[in-house]
Formats: sequence, structure tokens, C-alpha cells
Amino acid sequence: MGTQPEGHAVSVVQVDGKWRCAPLSDRALSDLSAAETELRELRAAGAVFGLLDIDHEFFVIIRPGPTGPRLLLSDATAALDYDLAAEVLERLDADIDDEDLEDSDPFEEGDVGVLADLGLPAGVLGVILADTDLYADEQLTRIAEELGFLDEFSAVLDKLDS
Repeated sequence: MGTQPEGHAVSVVQVDGKWRCAPLSDRALSDLSAAETELRELRAAGAVFGLLDIDHEFFVIIRPGPTGPRLLLSDATAALDYDLAAEVLERLDADIDDEDLEDSDPFEEGDVGVLADLGLPAGVLGVILADTDLYADEQLTRIAEELGFLDEFSAVLDKLDS
């Protein structure tokens, strides 16, 4: 823990029915508050959320709101190895101790309906989360595909990887 993880942090904004994706800073991969601040500062009229892929091991969806962010952690057991995952569990007030995590298969924690109003029902997101053959980046690609911003998302990832 404590080292900067690999991965991608991408903001997703929907304005007038069109999706726009842009990279967030590397700091967003290791600091939940930094990611949340960057997303809030986008001040878009439409929906805004962030997709954080951490070491292709797990992902976090952050959706800022007036009463605090809505959060989804794809794998709560990642909190054993990653500060960011532990920070998400803390924010969610998840009452899970390390011993429970060590004895558990990966499981999601948080708001599975976080993107339901945008066209990704909790049931569909649940199916994506349950597909343990997929890495986190592949799960996020499926989410982008389901919501209709795969091209925009892929373009940002291609730039980040080059």
C-alpha cells in the first residue's frame, strides 16, 4: 500500500444526450477525495461520473451529488491491498473487517444502481460485476458499451496508453 497504482481514471459527462470522456489526474487513482473534487469541478449540466480502473484488479464508480458521492467498489476484498478501496469502504460505512475480507471471494460494495437513471440498470451492472473472467478494465469497457460511450471511452484510454 502507499505506492501509486497503475490504471486509468476517466471522467464521463453527458451533455445534451452526448457523452464526453476525459482523463482525470493520476492522483485520482490513489485519492478518493481528489477524484471527487476533479469530478465536481467539471460543473456540467448533465450527468457526471468517474470510472477508476486500479491495476486492472478492481474499479470504482464515483458519482458526485449534493449530499456526497454515490460510490460503487467492484471488489471489496481489494481493501486488503489498496488504500483507495479501503477509503471507499470507509466512506460507504461498510461494516467489514479485514478478517471477513480475507476469508471472502471478491464481492461488490456500494450503490449498484449508481448509473441506473442513465440506462444501466442495477441488474445489468450486477451481471457485469459477477463476471469474474473479466478484468476491471474489461468490466468498465462493458459498462461504456452498455451506456453508449464506448468510442469516447476507448479514445481516452488509447491516448493514456500511448
